[in-house]
Amino acid sequence: MRLDRIWHNARLATMAPKLAAHGGALGVIEDAVIACRDGKIAFAGRASDSPPVVDSVEIIDCGGRLITPGFIDCHTHLVYAGDRAEEFERRLNGESYESIARGGGGILSTVRATRDASEADLVAQSLKRLDALLAEGVTTVEIKSGYGLSEPHERKQLMAAKALERQRDVRILTTFLGAHAVPPEFEERSDDYVREVCEVMLPKLAADGLVDAVDAFCERIGFSLEQTRRVFEAATALHLRVKLHAEQLSSSRGAALAADYHALSADHLEYLDSAGVTAMAAAGTTAVLLPGAFYFVREKQLPPIELLRERNVPIALATDCNPGTAPLTSPLLVMNLAATLFRLTVDECLLGVTRSAARALGLSDSIGTLEVGKWCDLAIWDVVRPAELVYRMGYNPLHSRVWRGR
Repeated sequence: MRLDRIWHNARLATMAPKLAAHGGALGVIEDAVIACRDGKIAFAGRASDSPPVVDSVEIIDCGGRLITPGFIDCHTHLVYAGDRAEEFERRLNGESYESIARGGGGILSTVRATRDASEADLVAQSLKRLDALLAEGVTTVEIKSGYGLSEPHERKQLMAAKALERQRDVRILTTFLGAHAVPPEFEERSDDYVREVCEVMLPKLAADGLVDAVDAFCERIGFSLEQTRRVFEAATALHLRVKLHAEQLSSSRGAALAADYHALSADHLEYLDSAGVTAMAAAGTTAVLLPGAFYFVREKQLPPIELLRERNVPIALATDCNPGTAPLTSPLLVMNLAATLFRLTVDECLLGVTRSAARALGLSDSIGTLEVGKWCDLAIWDVVRPAELVYRMGYNPLHSRVWRGR
């Protein structure tokens, strides 16, 4: 067999369901080998089962280290300008996130800063955040727009996200989040703004190949259920998959609506009810939990973890990297927060940033597990047990990161 690169003397956490019976939920293989050809996995398994090598290749001794799939951050707002430290201080002094937002702060304060920034400015500021993710083994990132709220500024954000992919070895998927907030020029005219999103912004941006999926903020300080439905109808007409910020601050029945459109994911979900969980399970919609935001805004309503488990809804985890409610660029810390705040198990946390995160992006066929034919995106860790990746806080044991076999 012709191979480009082999990693041996390794332990694999494959995250592959078919190996779960033999290697636990994480599909762990001891004394393992993983090999790549043309950027994809050509073999992953026990050293005793590895195929003979015909051509000369680079052979890397992993020294017994643990290899996982490259981490996937499936919900971020990575591209923006400025910060909201001043609002953080106001919340510490007793103001609520909702009252700050209604007073012109929150998302709209970042909109002003992002509109004032050039594309080059956005790329320069966002590269630092992206590099922090890559340093913790991330190989795929979803990036949302939503801080432009007009066609030229949403375009600028999405183009900046695409530019990041050209400057780093990483896969970036772009999500159009025009329905994030109502911009000042449409104040008290939210229906008119939704029409602008659906009939002007989305068609133009999608036609230029800048949109991989469509999202909306369905919430009492965001958009109503009916307005969200209009956004989903527009996305569906353009053959784009949808996802939704749902049930973060109140029970809006947004998750059930997302399931009606076979959404890739419904995200946040602190106020998700039983009917919403049932609908998500039936539609195959992934639950994306964002414990960083839960922690940062000091929420008290926990997502319905037991219901999600009982009904076999896949649980993904993400940083939600954004300037207002989750200025966070550490998937390792996200896993620790999910374990300590939401009581997720180690296995659930690690599957949440690999296999389930791939599912939340519609990429299960190409990433998220260590299986033949998938992209050779790896994270190699200086740890003995997978639990160490969830257990420590503020410590990064990444030994090396591999993207497409490099």
